[in-house]
Amino acid sequence: MRTLVLILDLCGTFAFALSGAMAGVRRRLDIFGILVLSFAAATSGGIARDLLIGAAPPAALQDWRYLAVSLAAGLLCFFWSSLIERLRNPVRMLDSLGLALFAVAGAEKALVFGLSPVMAALLGMLTGIGGGVARDVLLAEIPTVLRSDFYAVAALVGAAVVVGGNMLHFPIVATALAGGLACFCLRMTAIRRGWQLPLARESREHPFSEK
Repeated sequence: MRTLVLILDLCGTFAFALSGAMAGVRRRLDIFGILVLSFAAATSGGIARDLLIGAAPPAALQDWRYLAVSLAAGLLCFFWSSLIERLRNPVRMLDSLGLALFAVAGAEKALVFGLSPVMAALLGMLTGIGGGVARDVLLAEIPTVLRSDFYAVAALVGAAVVVGGNMLHFPIVATALAGGLACFCLRMTAIRRGWQLPLARESREHPFSEK
Protein backbone atom coordinates (compact mmCIF):
# COMPACT_ATOMS: atom_id res chain seq x y z
CA MET A 1 0.00 0.00 0.00
CA ARG A 2 2.88 2.38 0.69
CA THR A 3 3.98 2.14 -2.96
CA LEU A 4 0.45 2.97 -4.09
CA VAL A 5 0.34 5.98 -1.76
CA LEU A 6 3.66 7.23 -3.16
CA ILE A 7 2.45 6.88 -6.76
CA LEU A 8 -0.82 8.66 -5.99
CA ASP A 9 1.06 11.36 -4.07
CA LEU A 10 3.45 12.07 -6.94
CA CYS A 11 0.66 12.08 -9.53
CA GLY A 12 -1.38 14.43 -7.35
CA THR A 13 1.70 16.59 -6.81
CA PHE A 14 2.16 16.95 -10.56
CA ALA A 15 -1.52 17.73 -11.19
CA PHE A 16 -1.75 20.33 -8.43
CA ALA A 17 1.60 21.83 -9.44
CA LEU A 18 0.27 22.30 -12.98
CA SER A 19 -2.90 23.84 -11.58
CA GLY A 20 -0.97 26.26 -9.39
CA ALA A 21 1.50 27.16 -12.12
CA MET A 22 -1.24 27.78 -14.70
CA ALA A 23 -3.03 30.06 -12.24
CA GLY A 24 0.26 31.92 -11.82
CA VAL A 25 0.71 32.22 -15.58
CA ARG A 26 -2.76 33.73 -15.89
CA ARG A 27 -1.83 36.26 -13.19
CA ARG A 28 1.37 37.03 -15.13
CA LEU A 29 3.78 36.10 -12.34
CA ASP A 30 7.50 35.82 -13.02
CA ILE A 31 9.21 32.45 -13.20
CA PHE A 32 10.15 32.45 -9.51
CA GLY A 33 6.59 33.26 -8.49
CA ILE A 34 5.24 30.47 -10.69
CA LEU A 35 7.66 27.91 -9.22
CA VAL A 36 6.80 28.97 -5.67
CA LEU A 37 3.10 28.71 -6.46
CA SER A 38 3.48 25.31 -8.10
CA PHE A 39 5.40 23.92 -5.12
CA ALA A 40 2.98 25.36 -2.55
CA ALA A 41 -0.09 24.09 -4.39
CA ALA A 42 1.49 20.68 -4.93
CA THR A 43 2.70 19.96 -1.40
CA SER A 44 0.56 21.86 1.15
CA GLY A 45 -2.11 19.19 1.46
CA GLY A 46 0.39 16.36 1.85
CA ILE A 47 2.47 18.28 4.39
CA ALA A 48 -0.63 19.03 6.50
CA ARG A 49 -1.64 15.36 6.33
CA ASP A 50 1.77 14.05 7.37
CA LEU A 51 2.06 16.48 10.28
CA LEU A 52 -1.38 15.50 11.58
CA ILE A 53 -0.66 11.77 11.52
CA GLY A 54 2.84 12.16 12.96
CA ALA A 55 4.75 11.26 9.80
CA ALA A 56 7.59 13.72 10.38
CA PRO A 57 9.38 15.13 8.58
CA PRO A 58 6.68 15.27 5.86
CA ALA A 59 7.36 13.23 2.75
CA ALA A 60 7.30 16.34 0.55
CA LEU A 61 10.20 17.80 2.54
CA GLN A 62 12.43 14.74 2.73
CA ASP A 63 11.90 13.10 -0.68
CA TRP A 64 13.51 15.03 -3.55
CA ARG A 65 10.99 13.66 -6.03
CA TYR A 66 8.22 15.91 -4.72
CA LEU A 67 10.29 19.03 -5.30
CA ALA A 68 11.47 17.79 -8.69
CA VAL A 69 7.95 16.97 -9.87
CA SER A 70 6.52 20.30 -8.74
CA LEU A 71 9.35 22.33 -10.29
CA ALA A 72 9.13 20.37 -13.54
CA ALA A 73 5.41 21.11 -13.72
CA GLY A 74 6.08 24.80 -13.03
CA LEU A 75 8.70 25.04 -15.78
CA LEU A 76 6.42 23.18 -18.18
CA CYS A 77 3.68 25.74 -17.61
CA PHE A 78 6.05 28.70 -17.81
CA PHE A 79 7.52 27.75 -21.18
CA TRP A 80 4.62 25.86 -22.78
CA SER A 81 1.50 27.30 -21.19
CA SER A 82 -0.13 27.70 -24.62
CA LEU A 83 -0.15 23.92 -25.07
CA ILE A 84 -1.88 23.37 -21.74
CA GLU A 85 -4.36 26.19 -22.41
CA ARG A 86 -5.66 24.24 -25.40
CA LEU A 87 -7.37 21.95 -22.91
CA ARG A 88 -10.83 23.10 -21.99
CA ASN A 89 -10.63 25.05 -18.74
CA PRO A 90 -7.26 23.49 -17.81
CA VAL A 91 -6.87 24.96 -14.31
CA ARG A 92 -10.16 23.56 -13.04
CA MET A 93 -9.63 20.22 -14.70
CA LEU A 94 -6.10 19.82 -13.32
CA ASP A 95 -7.29 21.03 -9.94
CA SER A 96 -10.04 18.39 -9.96
CA LEU A 97 -7.53 15.70 -10.90
CA GLY A 98 -5.18 16.74 -8.11
CA LEU A 99 -8.09 16.87 -5.68
CA ALA A 100 -9.08 13.29 -6.54
CA LEU A 101 -5.54 11.90 -6.34
CA PHE A 102 -4.73 13.58 -3.04
CA ALA A 103 -8.07 12.69 -1.43
CA VAL A 104 -7.43 9.04 -2.23
CA ALA A 105 -3.77 9.14 -1.20
CA GLY A 106 -4.63 10.95 2.03
CA ALA A 107 -7.24 8.38 3.00
CA GLU A 108 -4.94 5.48 2.09
CA LYS A 109 -2.04 6.85 4.14
CA ALA A 110 -4.32 7.56 7.10
CA LEU A 111 -5.45 3.93 7.03
CA VAL A 112 -1.82 2.78 6.90
CA PHE A 113 -1.18 4.76 10.09
CA GLY A 114 -4.13 3.12 11.82
CA LEU A 115 -6.63 5.98 11.94
CA SER A 116 -10.32 5.21 12.37
CA PRO A 117 -12.49 5.13 9.21
CA VAL A 118 -14.14 8.49 9.94
CA MET A 119 -10.84 10.22 10.67
CA ALA A 120 -9.23 8.63 7.61
CA ALA A 121 -12.01 10.00 5.38
CA LEU A 122 -11.71 13.47 6.91
CA LEU A 123 -7.93 13.44 6.56
CA GLY A 124 -8.30 12.40 2.92
CA MET A 125 -10.55 15.40 2.37
CA LEU A 126 -8.05 17.70 4.10
CA THR A 127 -5.22 16.37 1.96
CA GLY A 128 -7.24 17.03 -1.16
CA ILE A 129 -8.25 20.61 -0.39
CA GLY A 130 -4.92 21.77 1.09
CA GLY A 131 -3.19 22.48 -2.22
CA GLY A 132 -6.09 24.49 -3.61
CA VAL A 133 -6.32 26.54 -0.43
CA ALA A 134 -2.60 27.37 -0.54
CA ARG A 135 -2.82 28.36 -4.22
CA ASP A 136 -5.82 30.62 -3.71
CA VAL A 137 -4.41 32.27 -0.58
CA LEU A 138 -1.13 33.10 -2.33
CA LEU A 139 -3.14 34.63 -5.19
CA ALA A 140 -5.23 36.68 -2.73
CA GLU A 141 -8.45 34.85 -3.63
CA ILE A 142 -11.16 33.36 -1.45
CA PRO A 143 -10.26 29.63 -1.32
CA THR A 144 -12.43 27.48 -3.56
CA VAL A 145 -13.31 25.25 -0.63
CA LEU A 146 -15.05 28.18 1.11
CA ARG A 147 -17.18 29.03 -1.89
CA SER A 148 -20.34 27.41 -3.10
CA ASP A 149 -19.19 24.65 -5.45
CA PHE A 150 -18.64 20.96 -4.67
CA TYR A 151 -14.97 20.95 -3.71
CA ALA A 152 -14.54 19.60 -0.21
CA VAL A 153 -17.68 17.50 -0.70
CA ALA A 154 -16.16 15.78 -3.74
CA ALA A 155 -12.92 15.10 -1.84
CA LEU A 156 -14.87 13.67 1.09
CA VAL A 157 -16.86 11.38 -1.21
CA GLY A 158 -13.70 10.06 -2.84
CA ALA A 159 -12.00 9.48 0.51
CA ALA A 160 -15.14 7.79 1.87
CA VAL A 161 -15.17 5.36 -1.07
CA VAL A 162 -11.58 4.40 -0.26
CA VAL A 163 -12.35 3.90 3.42
CA GLY A 164 -15.50 1.91 2.63
CA GLY A 165 -13.63 -0.33 0.22
CA ASN A 166 -10.96 -0.97 2.85
CA MET A 167 -13.58 -1.92 5.43
CA LEU A 168 -15.13 -4.37 2.95
CA HIS A 169 -11.68 -5.76 2.07
CA PHE A 170 -11.93 -4.87 -1.61
CA PRO A 171 -8.70 -4.81 -3.70
CA ILE A 172 -6.64 -1.73 -2.88
CA VAL A 173 -6.04 -0.61 -6.47
CA ALA A 174 -9.69 -1.02 -7.45
CA THR A 175 -10.81 0.91 -4.38
CA ALA A 176 -8.35 3.72 -5.06
CA LEU A 177 -9.48 3.94 -8.68
CA ALA A 178 -13.14 4.00 -7.68
CA GLY A 179 -12.55 6.71 -5.08
CA GLY A 180 -10.55 8.86 -7.48
CA LEU A 181 -13.15 8.56 -10.22
CA ALA A 182 -15.97 9.36 -7.82
CA CYS A 183 -14.24 12.53 -6.64
CA PHE A 184 -13.17 13.68 -10.11
CA CYS A 185 -16.53 12.99 -11.77
CA LEU A 186 -18.51 14.68 -9.00
CA ARG A 187 -16.29 17.76 -9.09
CA MET A 188 -16.35 18.10 -12.89
CA THR A 189 -20.10 17.45 -13.07
CA ALA A 190 -20.69 20.14 -10.44
CA ILE A 191 -18.63 22.60 -12.49
CA ARG A 192 -20.38 21.85 -15.78
CA ARG A 193 -23.90 21.81 -14.36
CA GLY A 194 -23.42 24.65 -11.93
CA TRP A 195 -24.22 22.63 -8.82
CA GLN A 196 -23.78 24.70 -5.69
CA LEU A 197 -24.15 24.37 -1.98
CA PRO A 198 -26.54 26.81 -0.28
CA LEU A 199 -25.13 30.31 0.08
CA ALA A 200 -25.34 32.46 3.18
CA ARG A 201 -27.88 35.23 2.87
CA GLU A 202 -26.90 38.69 3.99
CA SER A 203 -29.31 40.22 6.45
CA ARG A 204 -30.70 43.61 5.46
CA GLU A 205 -30.34 44.80 9.02
CA HIS A 206 -27.05 44.35 10.82
CA PRO A 207 -27.67 42.36 14.01
CA PHE A 208 -25.60 44.80 16.09
CA SER A 209 -26.96 47.97 14.58
CA GLU A 210 -28.77 50.44 16.83
CA LYS A 211 -32.53 50.71 16.32
